[in-house]
Amino acid sequence: MHKYSSEGVVRIVTIPNLLTVLRFLLVPVVVWAIIERYDDVAFAVFIVAGLTDGLDGFIAKKWNLSSRLGAYLDPLADKALLVSIFVSLGIVGQIPIWLVAAVVARDVLILAAVVVSSLLGQTVPIRPLFVSKINTVAQILLAALVLADLAFPLELARPRAVMVLVVAALTAASAAAYLVVWLRYMSERSMADLPQKDTKP
Repeated sequence: MHKYSSEGVVRIVTIPNLLTVLRFLLVPVVVWAIIERYDDVAFAVFIVAGLTDGLDGFIAKKWNLSSRLGAYLDPLADKALLVSIFVSLGIVGQIPIWLVAAVVARDVLILAAVVVSSLLGQTVPIRPLFVSKINTVAQILLAALVLADLAFPLELARPRAVMVLVVAALTAASAAAYLVVWLRYMSERSMADLPQKDTKP
């Protein structure tokens, strides 16, 4: 049987982890608000989620409360919230369906690559690429523009249209970059697993 120390429990039940769990709980709330067209509520939830995201990172670093669980949950919470917002905005016709499909397909592609690698007995190290980080920022900016435009009469049609194209381009570039990295890694691992020829005379 595994014994859990009080220190281990504290490392799991931390304020940053609780804030991350809060972002997970905000997912159905923001989906409901967008679908039911409570635009001001949807925008407020988006702002709260953004604040908690920044706050949990600050607290974790400031008071050394980082944990392995938090390292996994934090990006999952961010991804769940962002994808849910995109899908919901696509359903109500505020973001093109083709862009929603592209964003979701990219994430499915990455997940499929990890699953295939695991089935082949290979563990692919998942590291966020620079283009992926820029893509995430662009997606957040597009979501913010759309939600703000719906909540307030800001007339952001042109910036929204521009950001749709930017997100589409970055999503495609990010998917291609991850595919290249994955293919290169799998090729290198395959070569390493081949039996080495005996070069001795």
